[in-house]
Amino acid sequence: MATKAMNFKLNDTEISNIRKVASVFNMTLTDVVREAIKEYVCKMQKDPFYRLTAKVQEASKEESEEILNIVENLSDDDMCVSSSKRFSLKK
Repeated sequence: MATKAMNFKLNDTEISNIRKVASVFNMTLTDVVREAIKEYVCKMQKDPFYRLTAKVQEASKEESEEILNIVENLSDDDMCVSSSKRFSLKK
């Protein structure tokens, strides 16, 4: 798989922590960051919100304008929660 370079900013403490982990485990800084990102992405992909929305396509410009127009014209009464229901997801 081809790799691409990315730039991002970290504070001194984050850099120090990454260097320490890399040193202890005899890894490159890149490998530490890559593994951390891989673990984070895997965790987030298991999140129920992600699983519910990941395959949802974004609205077109026209659809977005239509939705925003409807929302902008809602009254305070329209925006009140009329009922709520609690549910849980089982694995």
